[in-house]
Amino acid sequence: MIKVFGIIAVLISVTNVLLVSGMEYGQGCSRNPCGQNAICQETLGGRPVCSCPINYSGNPLSYCQKGECNDHIDCRLDQHCMNNRCTNPCAGKCGIGANCEVVNHVAVCSCPARYRGDPLHQCRAIDPDEACHPSPCGVNTQCRVENEQPVCTCLASFKGNPITGCNHECESDHDCGSSQYCKNFKCYSACEQCGKGALCNGVINHRPQCECPKTYIGSPFTECRPECYGDVDCPSSKPACIYGICKNLCEGACGVNANCNLRGLTPICSCPKHMTGDPFVSCRPFVPEDLCRPNPCGSNAICTPGHDNTGKERPVCSCPAGYTGNALRSCQRGECLANEECPDNRACINYACVDPCIGKCGISAICSPKNHLAVCTCPNGFSGDAKVSCRQSRTLPIARYSRSLLKQFNETVADIEDDVVPKV
Repeated sequence: MIKVFGIIAVLISVTNVLLVSGMEYGQGCSRNPCGQNAICQETLGGRPVCSCPINYSGNPLSYCQKGECNDHIDCRLDQHCMNNRCTNPCAGKCGIGANCEVVNHVAVCSCPARYRGDPLHQCRAIDPDEACHPSPCGVNTQCRVENEQPVCTCLASFKGNPITGCNHECESDHDCGSSQYCKNFKCYSACEQCGKGALCNGVINHRPQCECPKTYIGSPFTECRPECYGDVDCPSSKPACIYGICKNLCEGACGVNANCNLRGLTPICSCPKHMTGDPFVSCRPFVPEDLCRPNPCGSNAICTPGHDNTGKERPVCSCPAGYTGNALRSCQRGECLANEECPDNRACINYACVDPCIGKCGISAICSPKNHLAVCTCPNGFSGDAKVSCRQSRTLPIARYSRSLLKQFNETVADIEDDVVPKV
């Protein structure tokens, strides 16, 4: 098809030339019969021939267009000049799967990473394990590829040179270190044979010395565990789980000789009925003095051991000397202890300063307090015992009764003094 169009174009050009030559016969190129930018040349017969100059293209009879480039340097570095045009030099240059990079107007073909082959024809993916097929390693080894290079290692439980071959790490315990043992042809720490939660106290002849921690139960070669994880794991005799141990909370909670009873998980300490004391320290047998410890009486009262009407031991409360009041509630210090603490016309009776005449003299007698004493006398015109009764006297000669009246008066004063002086 391209050849056909080429022949047609040549015929058209020749026809145009002929037409130009026929129209302007004998004039040649003087009338410039060619197209824009075209070159006109006359043949030997004077006929004009039109053509596009170098680096131009087009129809010389109408228009010749200048090309994009004449050389590679006229194009960018990633292009080259072909048929006066800047094009991609990689187009159709490299093989299947290859990369193309333009360097100084030249297409450079290469295979991508992890690919190999002829980049001008075809690149194919590399098998990741290709370096290990066939394996360059010895027997009982494993080959793996790292950075496209084979790496050889011994299989599990084998040791040796992986390039020449590997052997079992051990056949018996004696092939291992003194603190190891042989299992499945591999050496392990002998302490690994101890059970869960057990302690390893060293190794003797490849055998571990296993034991359970203190307060733990179980087998040191299988599992050691706490006696309990919660109260529900404990028996009723030791109902509390404390740090993995079942305990009776009464142990060590109470004092000497004291009783202990659990209320839930709370220890309740008490002294036995026949004893007293601090149940958290010590309990001892009762003594009579314990009835007054602590003092059950009122403030300022004195407690002394005694007995009630049935003969049972009971505390007896009383106010001390110089105090008055209800000993079961409170005793208050009295107003006085002796007459000297009272005014001259008052006497100290039952620790209070009172009138010493109260209830001391007889009927119709006169009482005069003096020096804390009640002085009783019968009034004028009366006679009798002033401490008992005074009665109106009859008129008699003075000489007859004067001595007897004086004697009676002296006896009365003496009796009053005996009655008024308080007995402490």
